[in-house]
Amino acid sequence: MGNEKQTANGKKILVVDDEPHVIKSLTFVLTKEGYDVSSADNGEDAMTKIRQSKPSLVFLDVMMPKKNGYEVCQEVKKDSGLRDIRVIMLTAKGQEADRQQGLRAGADEFMTKPFSPMGIVDKVKELLG
Repeated sequence: MGNEKQTANGKKILVVDDEPHVIKSLTFVLTKEGYDVSSADNGEDAMTKIRQSKPSLVFLDVMMPKKNGYEVCQEVKKDSGLRDIRVIMLTAKGQEADRQQGLRAGADEFMTKPFSPMGIVDKVKELLG
């Protein structure tokens, strides 16, 4: 075993957001729960990391540089090797149109910022079992 940290069933989570405080808070709460968490701050970097590490779940901000969350989600869900990855879209907006666009892109869930840390943990456990 060495000094490898114990992770929750070895489940990897990628947090993608261009706001450092969102990445920091999600990383903190998910790491505390035992998940292996990594992050990206734009859509292109997100796709590179998704292809490399094939996380179980991706938290995906809608409004980001280089590629928005909808584009990343569609790319993941259209790829047969990646489509099983769960995607939770994060947005600061709560409009129904955003939610519909996220679900059309293939998102498994949609959460509005700000969110409660416990709400995040509950949603992750619900999606990943």
